[in-house]
Amino acid sequence: MKQTNRRNFLATAGVAAMATGLTRGAEEAPKGNTLKILGVACSMRPGKTTAAGVQAALAGAKGVSPRIETNFVDLGGKDLWSGALGRRSPDGSPLKDDFDEVLAKLKDPQLAGIVIGSPSYYRTMSAQCKMFLERCAVLREPKLVLADKVVGALAVGGYRNGGQEMVIEQIQAVMLCHEAIIVGGKPRGHQGATLWNGFEDDITKDLLGMESAQKLGIRVAEAALRLAPKEA
Repeated sequence: MKQTNRRNFLATAGVAAMATGLTRGAEEAPKGNTLKILGVACSMRPGKTTAAGVQAALAGAKGVSPRIETNFVDLGGKDLWSGALGRRSPDGSPLKDDFDEVLAKLKDPQLAGIVIGSPSYYRTMSAQCKMFLERCAVLREPKLVLADKVVGALAVGGYRNGGQEMVIEQIQAVMLCHEAIIVGGKPRGHQGATLWNGFEDDITKDLLGMESAQKLGIRVAEAALRLAPKEA
């Protein structure tokens, strides 16, 4: 019951955040088209701590404005090939994998922001995260599809200081190559969201980390609203 209550709280945390003044300018945001925020959990373990952290960020984003719509992709268990070009047949033609599903969401004209989450393995991003970021190379030519999209990063480590901020920097460095607009979180997680998996995979027990995830989502949504075209 306690675990359920925590999750219910986190699911509504974005709405509660507005009431406590965590968001800025949401009430004044102009009416307009839907702005989509995509969360991508880059862990080999589907539905585990990284996925929960990204979903907490999306809950925070959704509470900022009725214009915000969130989508979630869990790469855990997905068939994803490494390399910028993915897997190729002997004649050089591309072979299909699950990246096409993600690619469609990244090409959505309504996409305004992305939250990318990765576990920290040896103080670097996961192999799944590296594969995802490499495959995003197709979004750089012939035009920069992700240019001016708002991007926030999240990392989960086995220790409180387990390389999470290093992983965030690695994700941010890649997204700068797309000319994305990088944002961090809010006081005091200015760089992004850092979570600690010290509770037997129940990441909701890391209240500090989950709060940083929620605030990251809020920050991404706020920036997306400010950058969105205003209706005449």
